Amino acid sequence: MSAREPAGASPAQAGAPTGAPTGEPGPGGADDVLLRVRGLQVHFPIKKGVLLDRTVGHVRAVDGVDLDLRRGQTYGLVGESGCGKSTLGRAVLRLEEPTAGSVELDGQDVLALRRGELRSLRRRMQMVFQDPMSSLDPRQSVESILTEPLRAHGVPGGPTAWRERVLELLEVVGLPAGAAARYPHEFSGGQRQRIGIARAVALSPDLVVADEPVSALDVSVQAQVINLLEELQDRLGLTYLVIAHDLAVVRHISDVVGVMYLGVVVEQAPSDELYDNPLHPYTLSLMSAIPVPDPAVEDARERILLTGDLPSPADPPSGCRFHTRCPFRQATRCDDEVPLPRELAPGHVVACHWAEEVRDGRVRASSASHDPAAVTPSDDGAPASGG
Repeated sequence: MSAREPAGASPAQAGAPTGAPTGEPGPGGADDVLLRVRGLQVHFPIKKGVLLDRTVGHVRAVDGVDLDLRRGQTYGLVGESGCGKSTLGRAVLRLEEPTAGSVELDGQDVLALRRGELRSLRRRMQMVFQDPMSSLDPRQSVESILTEPLRAHGVPGGPTAWRERVLELLEVVGLPAGAAARYPHEFSGGQRQRIGIARAVALSPDLVVADEPVSALDVSVQAQVINLLEELQDRLGLTYLVIAHDLAVVRHISDVVGVMYLGVVVEQAPSDELYDNPLHPYTLSLMSAIPVPDPAVEDARERILLTGDLPSPADPPSGCRFHTRCPFRQATRCDDEVPLPRELAPGHVVACHWAEEVRDGRVRASSASHDPAAVTPSDDGAPASGG
């Protein structure tokens, strides 16, 4: 698999939140970009009042995200709970209606489509949901569940052809033919997720959004489901947007990884590059939380601990959204200036004023995220400046 090379971001308006870095076409050209997202926003209104239902604010779940996903690629989206990952995935498929921005699937404007047109396009984009039990109708047999998308989209052939397709799907996801007559409650969690995956690929889509596909499963079953997703990608030519908070899972399956915090993407890079050389303070803190199986290494390595909780998306901090918890917070720029995404290495884009200084050790972490860290003087005696 080859990772795309993000080059920059759309211009940010003064004081407005910036989106994730965009990408340039690789060797295959612009036609390789299957999914293109620009300035995507999803704001949920906060209502107040009994007689007069008035809007008093908005929850900015997704607040300006740009990304490109090339055909046959896997884009992993990570971040802590409440950062907007799942909302972004649902907005791409218009399961949540975006407030602003654009989503293009193979050059077609998804947000401009009317209901009937969108229904036709859904054959090309499907979703694997986080909880396999709640996403499957307990009153339907597996055969009925897998036949439903074929019937809804008018796949030719009728009941006989649909039955053959159901048996083929069960074989593809590693379930016996006899599973077709059983109901969701008769399966284990891993088997139910396989049924959900079979339903997602029933129409041979181009794009599959997998929202926390293994978070509800045991560790041993997680590996089986991840391996199944990879096998299906190779066999069917699928393109994945994988949403997760398990960093090991994301590294294993992804070509490109985006790190999301409070509605915006703060860092993006090819998978190995991001894990080997994280640049944003938030990414550094996430990486430091990954346990190392070697006790000597685990005891000796430095942990970056964050203080406080994730700020409310209804009232995000000014400037850099991470500055209220950042151990590298500086007295200048962090509080009042929105950092623009910048490419600091090939394909590695980060939205941080002080990324180079943090990388080179010229900015030291403070003991508390609310205490500004000291800046080591440069060779000429002047404080090191941010990029």
